[in-house]
Amino acid sequence: MINTNAFDYINVLDKAADASWLRNAAIGNNISNVDTPGYKREDVAFESELKKALGRSRDTSNMDQRVAAIKTSQLKPRTYTDLVGYSYRLDGNNVDIETENVMLVENQIKYQGLLDSITQEFLNLQMVMK
Repeated sequence: MINTNAFDYINVLDKAADASWLRNAAIGNNISNVDTPGYKREDVAFESELKKALGRSRDTSNMDQRVAAIKTSQLKPRTYTDLVGYSYRLDGNNVDIETENVMLVENQIKYQGLLDSITQEFLNLQMVMK
C-alpha cells in the first residue's frame, strides 16, 4: 500500500458534505413542523467539530499538516435540538419559517460549493497523474 496524504482534503470535504446533507434534512424537518405545537427546531453541529479537530494539530502554521492530522472517523456531524427553552409563540414551537428558508438556501449554496471543491480536488489528482 502506498502511504499518501493525497486524499486528506477530499476526506474532510466529504465529511463536510455529509454534514451539509444532514443539515438540509434537519431544516426540511423544521419547515415541515412549523405548525406543530411544541416542536423545537433541530440543527447540525459540524463546523465547531471541524474547528476543534483542526486546532488539535501541533503544527498550526501549515494547513496541509493540520488537515492530515484529522482523524475523519472521529469527525461526525451531530444533530441537536436548538433553543430548547425558547419560543416566541404561545404553542411552544420555536421554528421561524423565514429564518429556516434563509438557512435552507445558505446550506444549499454551501453544499454545492463543497461538491465543487471535491470535484476540483479530483481534477487536480487527475491532472497530476497525466
